[in-house]
Amino acid sequence: MSNSATSRPIRKAVIPAAGLGTRFLPATKATPKEMLPVVDKPAIQYVVEEAAGAGLSDVLMITGRNKRALEDHFDRNYELESALTKKGDADRLARVQESSDLATMHYVRQGDPRGLGHAVLCAAPHVGDEAFAVLLGDDLIDPRDPLLARMVEVQQTYGGSVVALMEVDPEQIHLYGCAAVDATAEGDVVRINGLVEKPATEDAPSNLAIIGRYVLDPAVFEVLRKTEPGRGGEIQLTDALQTLAADEAVGGPVHGVVFKGRRYDTGDRGDYLKAIVRLAAERADLGPDFKTWLRGYVAEEM
Repeated sequence: MSNSATSRPIRKAVIPAAGLGTRFLPATKATPKEMLPVVDKPAIQYVVEEAAGAGLSDVLMITGRNKRALEDHFDRNYELESALTKKGDADRLARVQESSDLATMHYVRQGDPRGLGHAVLCAAPHVGDEAFAVLLGDDLIDPRDPLLARMVEVQQTYGGSVVALMEVDPEQIHLYGCAAVDATAEGDVVRINGLVEKPATEDAPSNLAIIGRYVLDPAVFEVLRKTEPGRGGEIQLTDALQTLAADEAVGGPVHGVVFKGRRYDTGDRGDYLKAIVRLAAERADLGPDFKTWLRGYVAEEM
């Protein structure tokens, strides 16, 4: 067990948000993809809420050009708050203030878009020598299925790093990073002994795909500094985790938490629409009327 297992509680989260969002053009020509609404909140707010819900009160967002809207969203808007106060609209005022009260927010620009590994490396000066979480904005995890809190718990028990895994159709594994694993005494925890980025179906060591949640030992920074660009000319976080998994002495073991809960992919247009429908249908204020309309619409289209 590494020293990280008994270190101070994890309190910092890193959210890479420097991507161009080209799959959603032209909507993302002037609006960051992370600000696209999922029902009535931008996608990025769900991610920050997840970090805060797991006890991570310090959030660093890795941004790039044209991402100022992210900073504005998590800042106070005194003019809007004043207008809502004068109207006596306490409900909307609370919802506006909610985003600025979630966590202490920090921002740094990635500059060169050189991959996820490079984005994580940009967080090194802020994170220092603490274990920390990384949350990718394209994966929304249902708050009723607390994945990140479980990952933090596993990291505090075993030390090292922890990766979120999910079973996928073997025919789809080429779209993901993939883990080779050994079982542990805990049913939802596996020991990772190898990682492959987007393998061919016939070469994949399992059907366990890496999804966008990580809890990382700070040793990953030194490994990333030495990691050569890989697939697509980018510095891959998967390559650094492979190094950690292959040699525990570098930064502790790498474990995986196998997630069986609800995950919504907002990085794909079709899945983005499905996420909106699912989340809206489950809302107490919107669901009953929306589901009635949806049943009628589907019946008409059949």
